[in-house]
Amino acid sequence: MIDRALKIDKYIRIILLIFALSSLLFLFLIFIFILIEGLPLFFKVGVKNIVLGYKWAPTKGHFGIFPMIVSSFLVTFGALIVGGPIGLACATYLAEYAGKKRKLFLKPALELLAGIPSVVYGFLGVIYIVPIIRETLGGSGFSLLTSSIILGIMILPTVISITYDSLMSVPKSYREGALAMGATKWQTIWRVVIPTAKSGIMAGFILGMGRAIGETMAVIMVAGNALKIPSSLLDPLRTLTSNIALELAYATGEHRKALFSTGVVLLIIIMILNYLANFVFRKKVIK
Repeated sequence: MIDRALKIDKYIRIILLIFALSSLLFLFLIFIFILIEGLPLFFKVGVKNIVLGYKWAPTKGHFGIFPMIVSSFLVTFGALIVGGPIGLACATYLAEYAGKKRKLFLKPALELLAGIPSVVYGFLGVIYIVPIIRETLGGSGFSLLTSSIILGIMILPTVISITYDSLMSVPKSYREGALAMGATKWQTIWRVVIPTAKSGIMAGFILGMGRAIGETMAVIMVAGNALKIPSSLLDPLRTLTSNIALELAYATGEHRKALFSTGVVLLIIIMILNYLANFVFRKKVIK
C-alpha cells in the first residue's frame, strides 16, 4: 500500500510539473511567434527608422512608431499619477485603519474592479468623462487626460493589492516601537511603515504601469487615436496597443509585419517593466 501511494504521489507530481511547464511553453511559443513575424521588418527597414521614425504610413513605406511609443509612456505615467496616490491611500487605510468588518467588505469590493471588462471602463469614459472634460477644459474630450483618468482607475486593483500586502508585511514591532517613542499613528505610518514597505510599493506601481501600457480597448474608446505626439493634456493620441488593434484586421504584407514589429517593441517594454518589478521585489526580500 505504501509503495502504491508513493507511486501515485510520483505520478501526480509529474503531471503537475507538466502543467506548470505547459504555461511556460505557451508563453515561449507566443514570444517566438511575435519575433518571427516582427523581426524581419527591423532587418529590412532598420531599427532606427521604426523606433525613432515619426511617420506611420505602412502602405507608403513609412513605419515610424515613435509618436505611439511616447504616447504610450505618457498615458502610462498619467495613469500612475492618477492611480498611484489613490491606490496607496486605499491600501494604507485597509492595512492601518480599517477594522476587520470593513476590511472584509472593502478589500473584495476593490478587487472586483479587476473583473470589470475594459470596454465597460471605456464606455463609462465616453459617456461621462469625455463630456465633462470637453465642457470644462475644452478640446474634443478624447485626450491624454481622459485616457490617464480611465487607466488610473483600472490599475487600482493591482496597486492596492500589492501595496496592501507590502504594508501588512511590515513587522508589528516597528509600529509598536514608533508609538512607544511618542509618535502619532500617522507619523508611524508616514515615517516608519511606508518607508519600510517602499520596495513592495514600488513593485506595485511598476506592475500597475505594465497593466496600463498593455491596455487596449478602453484607450481606443477615449484616446482619440491621433497619430501625433500630444503637446498638452487635451490632445488626442494613439498608443502602441491601440495601433495594433485598430489596423490588424485589414493589414496585409509589410503593413501586417509592421504591426507585429510594434508588438515586438511593446513586448520588450512590458518585459522590462516586469523585470524591474521583480528586481525591486527581490531586493525587498533580500533586505
